[in-house]
Amino acid sequence: MRFSEVKVNSVRKPSFSIRTVITLLLIVFHGYTTPAIANNNVYRNIHIGAIVDIESLIGKEVTTAMGLSVQKFNNNNSNNYKLRIHFKNSTGNPLQAVLAANELIEANEVQAIMTMGTWQEAALVAEVGNKAQTPVLSFASPAVMPPSRSRNWPFLLQIATNETEQIKCVADIISWFKWRKIIAIYADEAYGGDYKVLSLLTESLQQFGSEIEYILALPPLSHLIDPKEALRDELTKLREKQSRVFVVLHSSLSLATHLFSEAKDVGLTGRDTVWILTESVASLLDTINSSVISSIEGAIGIKTYYPEENKTYQDFFMQFRRIFRSNYPDEDNSEPGIHALRAYDGMTTITNALEKLQTNNITSKALFDTILSSNFSGLSGEIPFKKGVLLQNSTFTIINVVGKRYKELGYWSRELGFSKERNDKGTNIYDDMVNWPGDIRRVPKGWAMPTDAKRMRIGSPGRTSFEKFVKVTDDSKTYSGFCINLFVEMHKILEQSYPLPYEFVQYNGTYNDLIEHVINKTFDAVVGDITILASRSKYVEFTQPFTESGLSMVVPVKSEDSQKAWMFMKPFTLEMWIVTGAVFVYTMLVVWFLEHHSNPEFRGPFKNQLGTALWFTYSSLFFAHKEKIQSNLARMVLVVWFFVVYILTSSYTASLTSTLTFQKLQPDVTDIDWLKRSNSIVGYDGNSFVNDYLINVLQFKEDNIRPVATEHDYDWQFKNGRIKAAFFELPYAKVFTNKYCTQYTAIYPTFTLGGLGFVCSYFKPLFLTSTAYTMTRTFQNLGKKNKIHNICDTNKEKQIVLTRTSYKSSHNMSIPSLIVSYQLT
Repeated sequence: MRFSEVKVNSVRKPSFSIRTVITLLLIVFHGYTTPAIANNNVYRNIHIGAIVDIESLIGKEVTTAMGLSVQKFNNNNSNNYKLRIHFKNSTGNPLQAVLAANELIEANEVQAIMTMGTWQEAALVAEVGNKAQTPVLSFASPAVMPPSRSRNWPFLLQIATNETEQIKCVADIISWFKWRKIIAIYADEAYGGDYKVLSLLTESLQQFGSEIEYILALPPLSHLIDPKEALRDELTKLREKQSRVFVVLHSSLSLATHLFSEAKDVGLTGRDTVWILTESVASLLDTINSSVISSIEGAIGIKTYYPEENKTYQDFFMQFRRIFRSNYPDEDNSEPGIHALRAYDGMTTITNALEKLQTNNITSKALFDTILSSNFSGLSGEIPFKKGVLLQNSTFTIINVVGKRYKELGYWSRELGFSKERNDKGTNIYDDMVNWPGDIRRVPKGWAMPTDAKRMRIGSPGRTSFEKFVKVTDDSKTYSGFCINLFVEMHKILEQSYPLPYEFVQYNGTYNDLIEHVINKTFDAVVGDITILASRSKYVEFTQPFTESGLSMVVPVKSEDSQKAWMFMKPFTLEMWIVTGAVFVYTMLVVWFLEHHSNPEFRGPFKNQLGTALWFTYSSLFFAHKEKIQSNLARMVLVVWFFVVYILTSSYTASLTSTLTFQKLQPDVTDIDWLKRSNSIVGYDGNSFVNDYLINVLQFKEDNIRPVATEHDYDWQFKNGRIKAAFFELPYAKVFTNKYCTQYTAIYPTFTLGGLGFVCSYFKPLFLTSTAYTMTRTFQNLGKKNKIHNICDTNKEKQIVLTRTSYKSSHNMSIPSLIVSYQLT
């Protein structure tokens, strides 16, 4: 990756040598011209005006670049015209620029004006140009192009970087690293106009879920008695803000130098801070003192890309450096920047137009129309115009400050996004390439950690239906319950990386109101049994759910004690009893048939034979038969029969024992449709979303729904017949049926919901936000250590009871259970 050295130089007041003064005087009074008569040709002088801040570094670059373009045109003897360029010093003041424009038109009779100032300056100069119908070339553009631009300034041409594209690039960088809040810093020009840039940045950030937390407008240094003290006071205010992502939108070189120095002194640079520099600053990094630039090590900058490999640029580069060093020996950096290239291209548009016209009567209107039709490859890129605006797709070079120099990371354009090489698409250029402040190997958080002086305010529901999840003791303000314990365990893990002081704040309103307080930033987060819903996720962010969730119906159960007299019949179904009796008789007849011919014990009167066979088969059920079997075929039949008998008796005994040991309970209601048809009253947690779910989804009538305050009230409501069923979220249903295991049961399946989680604002970059990596890692650590289960108060006995009361505790044996045995028989 190519590194560009940043030259070492402290900020100096401009000083001019005798040669510099003479050069500027020659430019102003005589221009870059050759004699009016050469090669026996008479040339006509064309006067061009230029309004620049001559004392600034940009002004020095611009005057040098324009002079080179004029000199090239005037040295071409085939032209019928020679250019005279008149420079006027605006001193960075738009009103001064207006006065200069009037003087250029009236005194110097210029046919075009070039202005290098801000958009406010360009608009004012364009007003003067309109009255005189003089073309004005501006090197500035507004953040948002006014719809009435062509009507308001018909003689204005803009040859500038698209401000909108630059703001989009900044927003994409912020989105790439998932920073949620930024602080915008800009130089207040005292004439307004920056609000449109801020509006555009705000709109671009909102598309990615980010926002501007604070706007710092810095006055011009010329307006400050003590710039160092004034900047320190303003920057100290930023320490109270949470964001540590600073975006410098517009700034002069001198202001940027003071800004970076003071930011380092007040602790706003270094580890976990981010500085993003737009082109107004990034393009001047080569000229900033090395001790100052090192204070923003790790900063990311944006510079307009321009090709440096072609011969045209190389020739210009060599000439520019020679002349610039000669005219301004006190300046360490003599390399042309984007402003010099734009100035050269702007002057070239005029010289190209003059070459096309080649008439003796050139009017400002004709010159303007010819410039509009320009289409050539300049030093800064392609130069075509559409409706007076440069039609150029901007590509930006992304740079990264490293020590006392900077390196190029890659490129950005609206069409391709980020890329390592130009015209590549969608490359992850920042994975391992950025040198972050403090030499950290991860992306900076971009927000300040909470301190003891400013703890995180975590809201917690003060009135809950089930205190096992959250319980607040009003007297001592102690917080307990499963959710609180889980948060404490999670906090222990996160605190191993960085301190996170916090305080719980009790809130006695509804859950929806509690979430609303996160949206309006009353609370930084909410810890409690908050259900994750799609409607809520539009406004706040949830952590990974820490419990399953769903909506379950809980109903009373009734005992089967009334049928205890026939309890011995319950182990088998009726069909099972009939088939077993049929197999019994069948076996009896087979044994009698095989034995009564040869076995004396099965002989005698027919009545005695049937009695003996019946007694033998019955007593074999208990393996208490005394009759001897003589037929081998009968013995084979009895082997199968004894096997079936063993299975039957074992199964019967086990089933009967289970039935007698555990009380068998059945739900009183099993059908939601029956509840709706019978207009039965159902209960729900009055502090939750369940009311809307029952009405809008399950279609219950509003009059048939009754809120219940606590888990103890549910039992009272059921016993007094005030409700027929109750709808709980699944975790609550488990707690309730565990406590009242012999009285109520949960009816499955449940209606699926998102689970329970903690809440924080979309724009609050706390550890609770779903930078899901942090939360997922924390819950995984708790899961591996089995701490989530240990936090629960339930034990194995309750879980067994819950299983038994939630489903039927035993099952009657049916024919399929023993079909193979019967078939063998």
